[in-house]
Amino acid sequence: MSMPVSTATIERRILLLRGQRVMLDSDLADLYGVSTKRLNEQVRRNIRRFPADFMFQLSPDEATALRSQNATLEAGRGKYRKYLPFVFTEQGVAMLSSVLKSERAVRVNIEIMRAFVRLRELIATNRDLARRLDDLEKRYDAQFKGVFDAIRQLMAAPEKARRSIGFRVEETRPAYRVRRPRRRARV
Repeated sequence: MSMPVSTATIERRILLLRGQRVMLDSDLADLYGVSTKRLNEQVRRNIRRFPADFMFQLSPDEATALRSQNATLEAGRGKYRKYLPFVFTEQGVAMLSSVLKSERAVRVNIEIMRAFVRLRELIATNRDLARRLDDLEKRYDAQFKGVFDAIRQLMAAPEKARRSIGFRVEETRPAYRVRRPRRRARV
């Protein structure tokens, strides 16, 4: 029996494409414990269950952009996929449970649904908090503007620190002693 899939693992695999939260076919296949080819084969056999709002194929530009952002679309040994990947919306993932009927597929599908619900709740909470902050800001005068600005900065997503390119010496001085040749006395 394989290990259960955590909600955090699933949340990392949910992408935002075309204004929708979706999951790649390869990520879903990995979670379900089947090959991507098998997953797509089952989808093609049951294509009527997957309308355009449940599943769509990435355009070449989207696939290239996604490939440059991360190595998700790379197949093993550094080779790229032969076909453009499919992505599934939340409803498409739910429909996959009726196509893939293994016990693991059922367990993973439940966790995926929980991850989508959790993301929806987080977004709603953040919107509600921002709306409340706007209301408070309108009610109080400029003396609290600094406090509101500080709270907004804390709510903003942290920026990733960029690493500098090149060699960087972190020592202040060498940890070793340099021996200099002695001068000979002039005669």
